[in-house]
Parts: sequence; C-alpha cells; structure tokens
Amino acid sequence: MRPIGEGEADSREAAVERGASSREMTGGGDAARPLTGEHEWVEFFAARELPEFDVAAPRRVVVLAAHPDDETLGVGGTVQALHAAGAEVTVVVASDGEAAFPALGPEARAELAVRRREELAAAMEILGSGKVEVVFLGLPDSAIAEHEEELRERLVWLLQGADCVLLPWPGDPHPDHAAVGRAGLAAAPVEAHRWSYPVWMWHWMKPYDAQTAEQPPWDRAVRVPLGEQLQDGKQNALAAFVSQLVPGPNGEEPIVDPLMLTHFGRSFEVLFREPPRGSAPVERFAHLYEQAEDPWNTADSWYERRKRSALLAALPNERYQRAVEPACGVGELTRELVARADEVFAFDPVPEAVERARRAAPGAEVVVDALPGVLRAADLIVLSEILYYLDDDALAATLDGVVDALEPGGDVVAVHWRPWAPEAPRDGDAAHRTLLAREELEVLVEHVEDEFVLHVLRRR
Repeated sequence: MRPIGEGEADSREAAVERGASSREMTGGGDAARPLTGEHEWVEFFAARELPEFDVAAPRRVVVLAAHPDDETLGVGGTVQALHAAGAEVTVVVASDGEAAFPALGPEARAELAVRRREELAAAMEILGSGKVEVVFLGLPDSAIAEHEEELRERLVWLLQGADCVLLPWPGDPHPDHAAVGRAGLAAAPVEAHRWSYPVWMWHWMKPYDAQTAEQPPWDRAVRVPLGEQLQDGKQNALAAFVSQLVPGPNGEEPIVDPLMLTHFGRSFEVLFREPPRGSAPVERFAHLYEQAEDPWNTADSWYERRKRSALLAALPNERYQRAVEPACGVGELTRELVARADEVFAFDPVPEAVERARRAAPGAEVVVDALPGVLRAADLIVLSEILYYLDDDALAATLDGVVDALEPGGDVVAVHWRPWAPEAPRDGDAAHRTLLAREELEVLVEHVEDEFVLHVLRRR
C-alpha cells in the first residue's frame, strides 16, 4: 500500500515517486486538500443508516488487493465473517508492494517484497485460521495501471467459479487500487456479486468530495458489523504488517501512520455494490436453460406460483383484447394469460425457452425476440422479472416502447424480485421507480412485500 495525496510543493506524481507518507503529504497542515479526520466519518455515519451485508450468502469469495495489507485494512473483518459463515475465501494480491520506499535499491526492494508476502501470510493465518488461500501475481508496485490488461486476463481465470468478488473501489484515490478495481470488474463472472472496498478514500476524500470526479456511491453502500472478536482479529492482523507501520529503512515516515489507522478501528466495514453497467447477456440465460428445463422452477416454486396469482388477481379487467409478454421464459404465466386475453403475444431471447413456452401455452404466439424490441399494440403489457436486467439505455427504450404500444386506457403490470440479482444493473425497486416516473402512466395497484414488488399502471 502506498499513500497518494496532493501538496503545494509536491504533485501527486512526485509524491508517489518519493514514497511520501500520508502525514508528510499534508505538508504539516499546509496541503491543498487536508486529510479527513475519523471524527468526520463518525458524524457522517451517525446520520446515515446503511443496510447490512449478508455474510452467509456467498459460498466462494475472491478478495482482490493491490498490495499486501490492503485487504486487511479494507475488509479484514469481512474476511473473518465470511470464513466463519463457511465461505471459501481466496485472496489475490496484484503486487508485492516492493516500491513502498522508492529510495531502496533492487536488492532491498526484493527483500521487502519477500517480507511483505510473509506479513500477509501471517495476517491471513489470523483472519482465516490458515485456510485462506493467497495468490501473488507479482506485478510492479506503483505501475499496476500499466499492466491492467494483463491483470484482467489473469483474473478471468482466477475468478472462475466465484459467486462473490471483493475488490478495491475503482474510485479510490490511489491509482494502483483503482486499476485493480477496474480489472476486477472487467474480469468478474457475470454470475458473481461484485463489492468494492475503499482504503485511501477514508483518508483523502470527504463523504461528498466536490474536488473528486468519482463520488462515493452511498446509494449502493452496505455495512458489515464487526463484533469485538472480529475487531480484535482485524487489529491483530494489521499488526503483522510491521514494514508498513514503522519508519522505513532510511528513516522515512511509516506508510500507514497512526492517523491513517484511525479509519480502520471501527465496529463496521463498508462495501459498495458494483453492479454491471450493461444489460445482462443473453448467453447467461441460454446457459441456464442448457442446465435445466426450468431454471427458476416457475411451475412448482411457491414464490413463483404465489407471485403469478398476485399478478393475475391485480389485473383490473377480467378480459383483455391483446396481451404482450416480453421475457416469457418457459410460458407458465403465458398459459395463464391465454385465459384472460383474446390474443397473447409473447417472446423470449432464448430459443430453448421459446420452444418450451409454445408447448406450455399453445394458444399464444411465441417468438424469439428481446427487449427493447418493437412491442405490438396492446391493452395489456406484462413485465415480469425483466426490467432490472436492462441497462439504462435499454430500460429507457423499453419504457418508451411500452408507452407507445399501450393503448389509451390499457394496463401495464410489472412484478419483480426485490433482492439484487448479480447479473442485473439494478434491483427490482429501482426498476419500478423508473417505471413509476413515467407521466403517461397512472398507478392503479401497488403491492410490496419482502420478496417482490408489483404495480399495475394505466395509460392516460
């Protein structure tokens, strides 16, 4: 880990080259951007309630770090909690942190790299009882951005099979952290939840930092509570990184000084959800249909059956002239719509799903197509478990199409799972907020419970 800051006499780049400590780069209090004291974060969090991260959900977790000790500073408590909950945890470290003290020669840097690897091994013994695998990639410290594509390619293989990836926040002020965060997001499997953790943000940014282009995404933040045992484990693990906590070999200031450490003694850690920015790929769903006849068990699961019953009961009209159902899947809802409409037109992007829907609902016309394709004119449009899979542009185009296709006085019914699917750019609540913002539609029915949200809206 290397601190990055801005001072009047030193540019950010010069500070990196000299390996200045966080205290040194304040310029004795004369820096253009002063450090953020922990008391400011205490005040910020006192007025903000964050939802809790479910440590019991992930089964295989990969934690990415730019340098040895970043993972302990950022998510040392989370790693312990995940391990205790039964998750398999692997830590992947991009560099050995050998450039922490740039004045060192090649031989001394190599010795420091070995020492930092040993320190990380000792910390992981504390955090995971020796059961946390550590992978060192050995990329050059302070130059990871120059090797970002290589890092991404290597991570693609290392992240296979992970259902949760913890990575440095891509907006972190340290360029090595940001590069690892970007590479991790690009390499993460589509089926994995991605969460980022800040490190230097706490020290060099404000809760809302007008000087910084990348703002902390507080709307996607969660907290991981740390009990006394987890806090003690984290502090003991941090103490293993002696090379970063004491003055350097030539008298340099400690890389992680006491002021910096104050941010990592809290009773909780903060993660930012990092959803995909693009629409969920069709290949992902095609793969699911290759693995199972009915991937979501729509015919038999109580959730699916109850959700369909709620949707059908919420429809204001007993019968419609034409119903349109995008993303129809295997056709369980399509079959029910045939009993409520003179015509039913349904489509899905996966040919295997379309074939099964045709068998399930022989009275409907079912074709291969995907949103935001052209919707046929209808007096009922059904949007079930699809909007949250669309990126911003596709969602906007889809809702434009819905409004254009829906006849005046026609109804649109939307129902979506409220938890966040890993492939989805948003959750069900966010998708419905976007739908409810359309001025052309008025709300007739609203039903919200823990698992799903349902709305019926009428075209004005």
